[in-house]
Amino acid sequence: MKKALTIAGVDSGGGAGIIADIKTFSALGVWGMAVVTSVTAQNTQGVFAIQDISPNIIAAQIQAVISDIGVDAAKTGMLKTKEAIRIVVRELSGLDIPLVVDPVMVAQTGAPLMDQDAREVLVKELFPIATLVTPNIYEAEVLTGVKIKNVHDLKKAAVEIYEKYQPKAVVVKGGHLEGSEALDVLYYQGEFHYFKTPRVPTENTHGSGCTFSAAITAELAKGRSIVKAIKTAKEFMFIAIKYGLSIGRGRGPVNHMAWIYRDAERYEAIAKIREFVEKIETLRDANKLIPEVGMNIAYALKYAVDKGDIVAIPGRIRATPRGPRTCACPDFGASHHLASYILVAREYDPSIRVAINIKFSDEILKKLRELGLKISSYDRTKEPPEIKAKEGATIPWGTKQAIESCGGEIPDVIYHRGDIGKEPMIVILSRKVDELVNIIEKLVSKL
Repeated sequence: MKKALTIAGVDSGGGAGIIADIKTFSALGVWGMAVVTSVTAQNTQGVFAIQDISPNIIAAQIQAVISDIGVDAAKTGMLKTKEAIRIVVRELSGLDIPLVVDPVMVAQTGAPLMDQDAREVLVKELFPIATLVTPNIYEAEVLTGVKIKNVHDLKKAAVEIYEKYQPKAVVVKGGHLEGSEALDVLYYQGEFHYFKTPRVPTENTHGSGCTFSAAITAELAKGRSIVKAIKTAKEFMFIAIKYGLSIGRGRGPVNHMAWIYRDAERYEAIAKIREFVEKIETLRDANKLIPEVGMNIAYALKYAVDKGDIVAIPGRIRATPRGPRTCACPDFGASHHLASYILVAREYDPSIRVAINIKFSDEILKKLRELGLKISSYDRTKEPPEIKAKEGATIPWGTKQAIESCGGEIPDVIYHRGDIGKEPMIVILSRKVDELVNIIEKLVSKL
């Protein structure tokens, strides 16, 4: 079992600091240990009081961990006083382990978390023994005097921190820059590395800096390279922010456990699709619903990020004289088309989890209306040329058209009447596989 140590403050609200670090270590499969430097009275709205821990107690905590359990990688977070920083430097200097330094200066709510006279000690004594320093834009501006407005400024700040303070590597987090992507820039061994994820429109980002540095530390403890550790940490953060929690009346925390919840749900997702297959294979008349290209059903994990988190049937469901039959077991990433419908729908309503495609006919549409389902459509012949020219862009475009025509509400059914070389199709969306089974059974009986 690899072991990671966090040396930082306690956030009583649970979103940042040591509590966030331990959750992250656990989610990434390493044993988490903690040295408390300060206790804060804190929630999503602010920091209301701080009690610093005696330097002697900080030293005793570090020594207790090292002498018995050992450490494979360590990180620092809130180090409010110069005395605390010097204790950490003294205790860690002789250890041959990766050290990640998150230069926590100010809380996300604006409260100062480091004394003014501690900053000079931080950069002159702790930075030089760091494997990696992880400042955000604000911290990088304070450390360098560089006003950061773009990628060029991120690179400039990273180089200046490296040259001036001599850590082994610097990653400047660009999450506060504007744009459709969240970009971080690493400067390491004379080269730049870029880490991008789509920007998530959310206020639930409390603890994101602590969590990012903790994820890097966990990966370094496993023996990963700096570049690979940051890559995994960036993916971890994207999921944690995408599924951030609306807790409290201020900025909610990121979801440290979304990463592990996503993996834990995979078996259940496959089992649900297998149950659907077993059911539909008993409905001989369901052949009437199978289009020429075949039928498929797709089911998204609750914490789905992309098509790889959506299970479907490889080879689809085909009509045979014995009724609907499959030729393969359910698997993730097996349907790009239905996955696109689900992912776009989840941008409007994250509770949408399931989609099935069935044969198009006016008779089937009529029966779906009789079932009281909300129906919408899009016209593939009106697809803009730039969309048509881009591989895989048609369905996202069409799904958005169908949803927007319903005022942003998710219809139960989306259909199109085809185009040159494209079979007309009906897609039914749902929140649960059981609900979809019920619809299919009723539809078959009506036909």
